[in-house]
Amino acid sequence: MGLQPLEFSDCYLDSPWFRERIRAHEAEIERTNKFIKELIKDGKNLIAATKSLSAAQRKFAHSLRDFKFEFIGDAETDDERCIDASLREFSNFLKNLEEQREIMALSVTETLIKPLEKFRKEQLGAVKEEKKKFDKETEKNYSLIDKHLNLSAKKKDSHLQEADTQVEQTRQHFYELSLEYVCKLQEIQERKKFEFVEPMLSFFQGMFTFYHQGHELAKDFNHYKMELQINIQNTRNRFEGTRSEVEELMNKIRQRPQDHKRATQFTAEGYLYVQEKRPAPFGSSWVKHYCMYRKAAKKFNMIPFEHRSGGKLGDGEAFFLKDCSRRHTDSIDRRFCFDVEATDRPGVSLTMQAFSEEERRQWLEALGGKEALLHSFNRAIVPRPEGSAQLDKMGFTIIRKCISAVESRGINDQGLYRVVGVSSKVQRLLSMLMDVKTCNELDLENSVDWEVKTITSALKQYLRSLPEPLMTYKLHGDFIAPVKSGSPESRVNAIHFLVHKLPEKNKEMLDILVKHLTKDLSSPPTPHINISVSDHSKQNLMTVANLGVVFGPTLMRPQEETVAAIMDLKFQNIVVEILIENHEKIFRTLPDATFPEPVSLSASPPNAPPRQSKRPGQRTKRPVAVYNLCLELEDGDSPHPAKEDTPSSSLDSLPSPSPTTAAVHGLPGADKNHLVTDGDSASTASSQTRPSMVQWLNPQSPTTPSCSPALTPSSPKLSPCLFSPPTTVADKPPESVSSRKARAVYPCEAEHSSELSFEIGAIFEDVQTSREPGWLEGTLNGKRGLIPQNYVKLL
Repeated sequence: MGLQPLEFSDCYLDSPWFRERIRAHEAEIERTNKFIKELIKDGKNLIAATKSLSAAQRKFAHSLRDFKFEFIGDAETDDERCIDASLREFSNFLKNLEEQREIMALSVTETLIKPLEKFRKEQLGAVKEEKKKFDKETEKNYSLIDKHLNLSAKKKDSHLQEADTQVEQTRQHFYELSLEYVCKLQEIQERKKFEFVEPMLSFFQGMFTFYHQGHELAKDFNHYKMELQINIQNTRNRFEGTRSEVEELMNKIRQRPQDHKRATQFTAEGYLYVQEKRPAPFGSSWVKHYCMYRKAAKKFNMIPFEHRSGGKLGDGEAFFLKDCSRRHTDSIDRRFCFDVEATDRPGVSLTMQAFSEEERRQWLEALGGKEALLHSFNRAIVPRPEGSAQLDKMGFTIIRKCISAVESRGINDQGLYRVVGVSSKVQRLLSMLMDVKTCNELDLENSVDWEVKTITSALKQYLRSLPEPLMTYKLHGDFIAPVKSGSPESRVNAIHFLVHKLPEKNKEMLDILVKHLTKDLSSPPTPHINISVSDHSKQNLMTVANLGVVFGPTLMRPQEETVAAIMDLKFQNIVVEILIENHEKIFRTLPDATFPEPVSLSASPPNAPPRQSKRPGQRTKRPVAVYNLCLELEDGDSPHPAKEDTPSSSLDSLPSPSPTTAAVHGLPGADKNHLVTDGDSASTASSQTRPSMVQWLNPQSPTTPSCSPALTPSSPKLSPCLFSPPTTVADKPPESVSSRKARAVYPCEAEHSSELSFEIGAIFEDVQTSREPGWLEGTLNGKRGLIPQNYVKLL
């Protein structure tokens, strides 16, 4: 498991675990900063120490080999894996040069040192400055809250109102800084993958010029170099799309944070000050706790946590709630207080203080009081506004008319489908197309009134306006899962199988569109002239990868918008690429009729899912997100509205590619700008488990569960197997895993003090969802600990 996404909604809760995730990101950035600093130093040694060039080169190679990129989410794309592996490839290349003793002096100042110094100073330095502001504002915010909550309720109303206003302004400013800081942390983690590797690529390209036998070495390295450049370009394109989606989500949450609270297993959670009574001479003290309450079990947990002491967690406490009542100011010299009573402490009550009157009402309602608004603690589900776009006869007519116009007029237009039309013109064209009378009269193929970019934007907008995406909410997670793991052949088979599970109209419409875009690699070329978009990529610059970036968010859309979902945008693009490259096989043939039965759970045990925290010096293998056969979890994703194109009136939105990119793709232009996205939305959501999909991902074993091709059956528990869950369980805890029993279906030996060891048939009590992705919490023989979710079956 890589770094966990930082959700913007968590900025408002500011929980201890949120702070832990922030520190993990900060530690990774500091590690990167130190590594880049060391790498720059090594590069300068190559210039200054010609006589000791061999030793410096070995050190440089060693540094490259040891550095590994972290990633956000539960899996990487093939491009990102290639970028990860690129440093090891570079290291091997240097070793080959050393063995041949043909190493020559090389200036790396312009190609390596300066870009890395610029990245370190401008990007990593900016993060450090943001961290200082964030830490300073944290101190200021919680100090002011402490001071504010100590105000006597007997002071004048005007004085109290003024104090309330000041605290609210400070909190809002803190939230603003928190949002910006979280956004910057995640941006730098994604940015460094290409900002660092691209200068390295330039450095290696320069070496070929200076070495005596560099020409021969360059020919051997050329294929990998071109592949890597495409990997970098694809990663950069996906980054641009992801960044715009993240910024849009951040702005939505900034405007209405109450509508974007994350759904959790707790009815209520947040900070409360708890009164701790002391012996008579010492009075009492108020200690800040992070409190969590589950209404179904009436269980209340609270953990002391102080932001200003370095974020150290105290010992937690839990009890079962008996009663809750409001505390009036005439009985205590503090505001926003209420009392709770535990079932195991009769006659003894705890006094707690919320941050505001509104939060007190919310807690009272959640705890069974008579005040507050229950919906404040639950995710507000905003119904998706339905447009008039439908998959009916008129819809098919509109799509066919637009496609016909594009193929006859604009198949060679640069940036086709990527350059967007003016919003007002697009809406006017859509209105005319959706009216039966005007639609029949429109002649888009011969009309000069409508630009090609207006027609392409109208086509995309119509598809995004459908009540449900073309590839459906139900199958969204199923389409995403196969592209995160497995061989290319197994991915195509899985997508082939899923396409034929789509409703007939959806499949027909998808067939029409993909045929228009297709560059079919699964069948031999036909003798007739192909007018598909990707086959004219030399003229229109729209490669299969670029079309994936454009149509991924158009054809696929999750119901719930989160940062974690947006991070899976890149996998949506890959699904569309597979459709385009294998159109003939997917749409003209049926899936394999001899589809094997699901594997038996009595076979050898799967590997446990990766833990969030790694032991010192140990790095988990890259996780592959696939299906979990043991638990069938339901998602309750909320819909969100479709995106609209950003207005644009010219090819200015399609800058020229960089020289290296141009060389790889055969594109014109020599500056370092790249194709930009058109603002299509994307994110991903998990879906229900479908056991039959396992065989598509691992076709070599119809009866025995085994690890993915990248892993061996003897891999350690930290390497996830086919049974690993496709999504983070903590993000969407199912109600069905709350306080239940479970039976072990495989034996397990604990590798950490927080895990449980057990044999087959062991019965676990009080099994609940853990915050660790893919793990459960349960009690066995009086001891409570973590259980691999795929090792047990719920009873």
